[in-house]
Amino acid sequence: MLIIAVHVSVQSFAEIGPLVKKEVGYIQIHSSSVLLFIFLNSNKLKKALVFLFFFSDLISVITANSVDPDTIFANNEMSLRDIEIYGFDYDYTLAFYSSHLHTLIFNIARDILVTNHRYPEGLRKYEYIPSFAVRGLHYDVQKALLMKIDAFHYIQLGTVYRGLHPVPDEEVIAMYEGCHVPLEIMSDFYGKSSHGHTMKQFMDIFSLPEMTLLSCVNDFFMRHNIDYEPVHLYKDVKEAIRDVHVKGIMYRAVEADIEKYICYGEQSHAVLKKLSAQGKKMFLITNSPFDFVDRGMNFIVGKDWRDLFDVVIVQADKPSFFNDRRKPFRRVTDKGVLLWDRIHRLEKGQIYKQGNLYEFLRLTGWRGSKVLYFGDHIYSDLADLTLKHGWRTGAIIPELRKEIKIMNTPEYVHMMTWLQSLTGLIEQMQVHRDPTSRAVVEEWIKEREAMKPHTKDIFNAQFGSLFRTYHNPTYFSRRLSRFADIYMASISCLLNYDFQHTFFPRRTPLQHEASYWPDKTQRLNDLNHSFIYLILFSSACHILK
Repeated sequence: MLIIAVHVSVQSFAEIGPLVKKEVGYIQIHSSSVLLFIFLNSNKLKKALVFLFFFSDLISVITANSVDPDTIFANNEMSLRDIEIYGFDYDYTLAFYSSHLHTLIFNIARDILVTNHRYPEGLRKYEYIPSFAVRGLHYDVQKALLMKIDAFHYIQLGTVYRGLHPVPDEEVIAMYEGCHVPLEIMSDFYGKSSHGHTMKQFMDIFSLPEMTLLSCVNDFFMRHNIDYEPVHLYKDVKEAIRDVHVKGIMYRAVEADIEKYICYGEQSHAVLKKLSAQGKKMFLITNSPFDFVDRGMNFIVGKDWRDLFDVVIVQADKPSFFNDRRKPFRRVTDKGVLLWDRIHRLEKGQIYKQGNLYEFLRLTGWRGSKVLYFGDHIYSDLADLTLKHGWRTGAIIPELRKEIKIMNTPEYVHMMTWLQSLTGLIEQMQVHRDPTSRAVVEEWIKEREAMKPHTKDIFNAQFGSLFRTYHNPTYFSRRLSRFADIYMASISCLLNYDFQHTFFPRRTPLQHEASYWPDKTQRLNDLNHSFIYLILFSSACHILK
C-alpha cells in the first residue's frame, strides 16, 4: 500500500467529503486547507486518480471563473476605436424572434406540402419539435440523412438521423465507407447543394423549422412503408419553406401580432441609441421587405427609426448583393411604390431596394476595416465581406447564451474536467507496455468513450453542441472562426463595452507550441500536485503488480 498526501481547500473538501470518507484520512491544517491521506492500493488506483484530478481545487477555480454569456468573443484582434460605420442585418440581428415563429413557419410549410404538393393528409399530425435540430447541420439530399460534421469533414457518429430516428453507426460507416465526407460532395461555399454537391448545410436560424419538417416527412414515409425519391422530397420542402417567406405569409402573420413574435426590442434600441450618441454612421442591409422591416422597427425603436440610419436597403438578395454588379438600386416610397429614377446618391431617410455592394461602396465611400457589419448568417451576411472587401464582421449567435449557461453548470465542469484528465492519463500512461498497465489504459479508454455521449446530450440529445463534435470543432465553428472577427449572443452585448475597447483573441498554443502563459486550468502544475502526479505515474505499474 502507498499513502499519498494532498492539500485541498475546505470548500473542495466540503463537496467531496461524504464521497471519499472511506478512501482517505484527513486532517484540517488551518482554516482554509485540509490535508487528505489517500490510501492507495492496486484496486484503488483509479479512485485515487479521480480524487486527484476531479475533486481538486481545479473544480473550484473553473467554477469561479465561469463565462459571462454577455461577453463578446474575438477570433481576430479588433478595436472599436477604428470603427466609424456600423452595419446591420435585420432578422435575428436587430429583431429577435420568439419560438412561436418557428412553429408558425413549420405549420404553414407543412400545410403547403399537403395542399399544394399533394402530400398525405397524415402529415398534419406532426407538430414542430423545438428541441430536435441545431443550426449548422448537413443534410445528404440523396440519402435523406441529417447529420453533424466536424471541421475536418468527419461525421460525428451518433448524430446521423433518418427521419426522427438515429441511424446505427455501423450503417453510417458502411454507407460512407468510413466517417469522412469528401470535399466534392460537401455543400458549396454558401452551404447549398448545387453543381454536384449532394450535401446542404443549414446555417441560418430560420432553417430550424426546415430541418424538422424534412425529418418529419421522412419519418412519415418510412413509418408507412411509402417508396419515395429523397431528392424530390428535399426540393418540395425547400419550396414550401421558401413560399412561407417569398409569398409574404410569414410577414403578414408577424405584422398582425408583433408582440407575440418579436422580443428584446428595447435592447436593440439601446444599442442604436448608443451608437448614434457617439456620432457613428449606421446602415441596414436586409433581405426582408420594407413593410415587414418598418413594422418591426416601429415596434423596436419607434416611428422615427429611419432617423438613426444613414442608409436603409431592403430586399437586398444577399449573398448576391455582395457579388452581382448588375442590379442597380431602386428607391421605394413609404407606400411600397418602386420609383424608376437613377440613383446618384444614397440619402438618409430614404428606402432602397436591391442594388449591389460595389455600387454601395462607390456611392458611400465606406470601405475597409472602418466598417463593422453584423449578421446571423455566416455565409450570406459575413463571408464575402471579410474575404473580398475587408470589412470587419460580427456574428450574432443566439445559441451562445444557452450553451454558455450549460457550460457553467457544475455537472458540465465536473464532466469535462474528468474527461480531460482521463485523456491526459491515457496519453502519459500509454508508453507502458506491460500487460497490467495496458489493461488499466484500456479501461480508461473505454470510460472516455462512454463519456462522449454525455458531452453531446447535455446540449442537445440528438446533435449536441453547435460548436463541438465531442473533441473537435464543428464545421459550423470552423466557418465562424474564419468569417467573423467577433461573435456574440446578441447585439445587446455591445452595451457592455466602450468605444475604445479592443477585442483580443486568446493566444491558445498551437499543437507544437509550449504554453507560455498559465491559465486557470493549470493549478495541477503547482508543486504539490506535480509531486503527486509524478509519484502516481512512476509508481503506477509497480503498484498494480
